[in-house]
Amino acid sequence: MATRVNEQSSTAAPGRSRAAKGEQTRARLIAAARTLLAGDTAGRFTTRNVAALCGVSHGMCHYHFADRSDLIVAVVEDIRPEWIAPLEAAVDEPGSFADRSERVIALLTRTESPDLARLHSALHWLALNDERVRESLDAEYRRWRSCFVRLFRVLADEHPQASVDPGALGESFAAAVDGLAAIGSLDASVDATTVLRTLMTALTATAR
Repeated sequence: MATRVNEQSSTAAPGRSRAAKGEQTRARLIAAARTLLAGDTAGRFTTRNVAALCGVSHGMCHYHFADRSDLIVAVVEDIRPEWIAPLEAAVDEPGSFADRSERVIALLTRTESPDLARLHSALHWLALNDERVRESLDAEYRRWRSCFVRLFRVLADEHPQASVDPGALGESFAAAVDGLAAIGSLDASVDATTVLRTLMTALTATAR
C-alpha cells in the first residue's frame, strides 16, 4: 500500500511541477507586457516583442495567450489589485459613512506610481481600436464606479428619512474623480484633497 502511495506521489509531482512552471511563465509574460505598455512602445506592442523581453519563444507566448488582445486583457485583470481592490477595501471595511469616505479620499489622493499611470493611458489608447480590450476595461471601470455607489448607499442607510439616491451620487462622484485625475496629470498644482472634500460635502448635504 505504501509503495502504491509513493508511486502515485512520484507521478503526480511532475504534473504539479509543470503546472507551477506554466503559471510562472504566464506571470512573467504579463509582467513583460506591463513593462512594454508602461514604456513608449504601446503603439508597437506585439506578442513577439513581449516574448523576446520575457526570454521565451513566440510560440510559448501563444501557448498561454491566444493573441495580442488576450494578453492585453490579462494585463487589465492583473492591475486590479493595485487600483480597484484597495478602493473596495476602503469602502467595504466596517465603519460609518464618515469613516469610509475619509478612507476613500485618502486613497484617491495618494500619488499613483508613474508606471501605473502610463499603463492606464496605454490601455485606454489600445481600447480605442480593440473591442475586446474596450469591453474588459469597461467592465473594470464599472466595478470601480460601483464602489462609490456602495459608499453612498451607506449614507442612505444612515439617513433613511432623506431622499438619497446612491446610484446618482456615486456615479457623480466617480465621474468627478476621473476628471480630476485627468486634470491632475496636466496640472500638479490642483489640490485634489480640497476638491474631493468640497464635492463630498456638497453631495452628502442631500441627506441633511
